[in-house]
Amino acid sequence: MQPLFDDFTVDTVLPWQVIAVRLVFAILLSGILGFERELTDRPAGLRTHMLVSLASATFALVAVEIISMQVFADQRVQTDPVRLVEAITAGVAFLAAGFIIFKRGQVRGLTTGAGMWLAAAIGLSVGLGLWTIAALSCLLGTIVLALLRRLEVKLAIKKPTPGAEE
Repeated sequence: MQPLFDDFTVDTVLPWQVIAVRLVFAILLSGILGFERELTDRPAGLRTHMLVSLASATFALVAVEIISMQVFADQRVQTDPVRLVEAITAGVAFLAAGFIIFKRGQVRGLTTGAGMWLAAAIGLSVGLGLWTIAALSCLLGTIVLALLRRLEVKLAIKKPTPGAEE
């Protein structure tokens, strides 16, 4: 019976406080992007962006922990961190593609899909502890989403979003 309980350990390479901060930071940064999407009444908003980023950060943390697990220390087991990036990219691309709609000769949802992809990248960056990359990506993504939308409206490239303040 004891071996069964030995398997239920909370030991991780990273301290739980670091894990918690990374997960919360992923939620906060992607929440900024999601909030902008909410303001413009887009289908993938605050909660969706936060969940995508949280999931990506979780996958990154799992990858960090897997690399150090004794069960995977065998010579025959090889780790390739790039596979993590590829898997998250493919998964989120599939999810983001669901927001893209072609209707009456118009393509809609591309920016929402791109925002989802960026939220995943931010989450992955935070999960791996790459704080500067995550923060700068969030800042630049917010600038692109919020400020360039206003510029497009002023230049009459896009119509104002109903209900959004100009």
